[in-house]
Amino acid sequence: MPTKREATVEDLYKVPENGKAELVNGELVLMPLAGDAHAYAGGEIFASLREYGRVTRRGRAFADNAGFLVNLPNRRSFAPDAAFYTGPPFGAKFIEGAPIFAAEIRSSDDYGPAAERAMARKRADYFAAGTLVVWDVDVLREACVRVYRVSDPENPTVYRRGALAEAEPAVLGWTLAVDELFLPEESEQRSRPSH
Repeated sequence: MPTKREATVEDLYKVPENGKAELVNGELVLMPLAGDAHAYAGGEIFASLREYGRVTRRGRAFADNAGFLVNLPNRRSFAPDAAFYTGPPFGAKFIEGAPIFAAEIRSSDDYGPAAERAMARKRADYFAAGTLVVWDVDVLREACVRVYRVSDPENPTVYRRGALAEAEPAVLGWTLAVDELFLPEESEQRSRPSH
């Protein structure tokens, strides 16, 4: 009986163009393309982090599809929806090490008990690899940002519409209005009086 070959970092480099994958438990886990609301939220987080990085020169922002290599027993990589990293550049290679901040934006299949357990495992992996803060961004159902910190990984701070979300102590002094994470048309509809 043939044994299944474990996927490697080299396999990550061979994911088809514009594909997204992570290396978890020896398998290449392909991730679906993002929908409209998901992609918009990720872009807003990235744009805000990019400006913060340019002004403060404390690190670099990354949009969706950046690969971060780590060395955990069950995980070799992350591909967050947005991230902030303070290490050296790696040119054409994947980034070695975890970002200090990662944003994970929920897709339509990221709900229910199994999905919650999977997301909790992924956050634990982020923290084990050196990430200080992970955002769990929900623009589809609960309209909130849950901020998990390595110092208290089981008790997130929750920010809803009208609030400024932060990522302390990973991204010092940076904030983003939760309202900015929603499609402009959606925000306009919520502010219109109903007839």
